[in-house]
Amino acid sequence: MTQSTTLTVNGEKHTVDIAPDTMLLYVLRDNLGLKGPKFGCGLSQCGACTVLVGGSAVRSCVTPASSMQEQDITTLEGLGTPDDPDPLQQAFIDEQAAQCGYCINGMIMQAKSFLNEKPDPGRDEIKQALNNNLCRCGTHMRIVRAVERAAKNGAKA
Repeated sequence: MTQSTTLTVNGEKHTVDIAPDTMLLYVLRDNLGLKGPKFGCGLSQCGACTVLVGGSAVRSCVTPASSMQEQDITTLEGLGTPDDPDPLQQAFIDEQAAQCGYCINGMIMQAKSFLNEKPDPGRDEIKQALNNNLCRCGTHMRIVRAVERAAKNGAKA
């Protein structure tokens, strides 16, 4: 059984017919074609699926899409474009923070949420904020430097 669900994603309203227990990640990727959020663990443990809901980080792999009606959802695609990236995205590019790139969606979205709350963090605070996002490539220090650079350049929402 499906139900009609209206979501506001990256500033646009979308109505999809989905099962009530369909997770937001699958709607974003499969129904809306947004490939920024990634499937990592499916258990809210790695952060690859992170999106912003009302400016705060949410793990879309464990969030029912039906619970997100009336919420503003932002994916990586909603932050900026290749020609006009968000300052945080630009900082990740400048620091060459992506190796394989699989975790970068989650790192950027988690960092964006963090910088929204704390625009001038210290290095230890950045490490703590990203502690629950996994990167298997080992670019953690580049990621931390990217967030520091973005904070220095005023990359809050």
